[in-house]
Amino acid sequence: MKLPGVSLDRRTLLIGGGAGVGLVVAFVAWPRREGTPLRPGPREGVFGPYLRIATDGRVTLAVPQVEVGQGIWTGLAQVAADELGAAWEAMGVEPAPHSGIYANRLVARDYRVTTRVTAGASSIRAFEMPLREAAAIARSMLCAAAAARWGVSAAECDTDGGFVLHEGKQLRFGDVSADAAGLSPPEHPTLRSAGAGKLVGEGLPRLDLPAKSDGGLRFAADVRLPRMVFASVRMAPPGGRLNGFSRGAARRQAGLIDLVVRENWIAAIGQSWWAADRALQRSEPIFNGPAHAGTTEIDARLAELLDGGSAKRLFERGDYDKATQGSRPLAATYAIAATPHHSLEAPAAVARFSGDRLEIWTGTQAPDLARRAAAKAAGLGEREVTLYPMPVGDGSGRAVEIEAVAIAVELAKVSGRPVSLALPPATAQTQDPVRPPLLARLAALPAPDGTIAAWSARLVGMAGLEASLARALGKGAPAFAPRGAVPSYGIPAIRIDAVSADLPIRVGYMRGGDAAMMTFLTESFVDEMARALGAEPLAYRIGMLGGAPRLARAVTTAAAIGGWDGGAPGSSMGLACASLDGSHVGLMVNASIGANQRIKVGKMTAAVDAGRIVNPDLVRQQVEGGLIAALAAASVPAPEFAAGMPRATPLRGRGFERLHEVPEIEVELLHSGEAPGGISSLGMAVLAPAVANAIAAVSGKRLRSLPFDPMAVA
Repeated sequence: MKLPGVSLDRRTLLIGGGAGVGLVVAFVAWPRREGTPLRPGPREGVFGPYLRIATDGRVTLAVPQVEVGQGIWTGLAQVAADELGAAWEAMGVEPAPHSGIYANRLVARDYRVTTRVTAGASSIRAFEMPLREAAAIARSMLCAAAAARWGVSAAECDTDGGFVLHEGKQLRFGDVSADAAGLSPPEHPTLRSAGAGKLVGEGLPRLDLPAKSDGGLRFAADVRLPRMVFASVRMAPPGGRLNGFSRGAARRQAGLIDLVVRENWIAAIGQSWWAADRALQRSEPIFNGPAHAGTTEIDARLAELLDGGSAKRLFERGDYDKATQGSRPLAATYAIAATPHHSLEAPAAVARFSGDRLEIWTGTQAPDLARRAAAKAAGLGEREVTLYPMPVGDGSGRAVEIEAVAIAVELAKVSGRPVSLALPPATAQTQDPVRPPLLARLAALPAPDGTIAAWSARLVGMAGLEASLARALGKGAPAFAPRGAVPSYGIPAIRIDAVSADLPIRVGYMRGGDAAMMTFLTESFVDEMARALGAEPLAYRIGMLGGAPRLARAVTTAAAIGGWDGGAPGSSMGLACASLDGSHVGLMVNASIGANQRIKVGKMTAAVDAGRIVNPDLVRQQVEGGLIAALAAASVPAPEFAAGMPRATPLRGRGFERLHEVPEIEVELLHSGEAPGGISSLGMAVLAPAVANAIAAVSGKRLRSLPFDPMAVA
């Protein structure tokens, strides 16, 4: 069994050792305070594109995915260590070098972009098997090297805890790593049974938490280089340009080094970031932007397209028209406003030219695309650009965007010095690639047996992740074809139509993607159907989930643990469930409308079937974090738009839950032997519909718009 996209032979392995040396030096302080586990040495063993084993027994994993707080450094290291038979305390990680070997195969399949992208709950799903295969190859080579010393068969040897073992004898990995790296890898390595290495399935401590806890982990804005200067920037609205500014006023700012003016942005370079940003404030730049691109115009355009826009049929099963002929289906219109990321970490990048080479430090979920953008801005080939993918301090999905990189490169070219660029909070908000707005008209017809006979959805919106990737590649706006629009329920007749809304706003990827928005529509409307028929919402769902037993188990488990009371009128309980990215989740919440007319969410109980779980603690953290993020997206008022940009407003007072207000969350993990599923989208998808369903029960009113406005319920 060979790794996809790479030919493993002795020459490949030895070349890999040379390529790894630069990474060891560049990331010497990551992720452990005592230094990276592998330092350059004459007896260093390199095993394919993922693993390096030092003579002291330490194992370093080259991780293709970016750490955005989801714990992927830990999860992927755990997969490799389990298959290899390594000791967890000997594991360390480093960002993988630039190479097509590390492309995310799921993103390539689903979005037709062959590159590294950390998005779409894809990391474990895309890299579990390649890492297991790589570790199995390394394990077989270690066993072969040890067997040669002992004069026994390699097939009789095994590994555990960082040792090669044979009938009471043992050798440390480090003792045989150099010899093993010189052997030819097997064509068909034998994989262990999943979890047989004793590490997968355990709640092992995260590799990144010690440095995060004591402030030692560096982000892009923390990078400091000799002779570095600092920069701030103001940027035009989508399609806009810079109309004017006061250079004289800016020059009166102490510490200003230079103003750099381009068609659609203006930046200041200063001895400190504060001086640079203050100079920009003094310059009072004026931009133009698209006309008729305010909130009112955007809403009106969506409504116009919902009634008369040209639609593309995304999915069809059965004959909806025939099933509903002579009947009057229940219908409702749902709306989701453009949703900002509420990021605490503003986009930042550091650029440095050294001769004919360029170095970039930035937090990005698409490092290869960011490197390409840097090369283009510098006028260099990609081989002359080294990009160090820093950890991302915000896990909501904005870091797929790479706008700061090209500007930082341009400023470094102009100044002739290393430049640290950080967007000020207001600019970060106005330039936020928001989750696209959505308007939907749903219709469904009950069947004689009380289930749903026919289902129709007409969706008006814009692409999310596809839009972010298209911008990074310099392509035009992609068509709107949302994923996850087809209900998981056994409905005989379904039709799903989508209308692309070419709105003059900047949209992009947000955690949960299309599926989170589609789940709000589906789970809310299914609940409407149940209540219209006087059916108990849980039993109503289960009656249509015969073809989705894992999902049925998830929602019934959440209901049982949460103490589901049937959801009758007057109850404060609501349910929602979803199948996303190979995983299944059920959620029960307690919610009500407070005296201040704000949504008050009590306990949340989730049940998750994510297949074979690598680290249960990571799964719980991801689900909990997703639920809290979704609660913010559902309750914090949407920003007003002007000239195609969301207006910047202080985060203070926006309605975010304070720590003491965060609801109690219980997450039950349902173990199964299925392939690992994605996690990051689960909480984002089910929170909003579960809350809406609870409010419908307790108040008799239906929340059909996100973010929620209890004063405007139907």
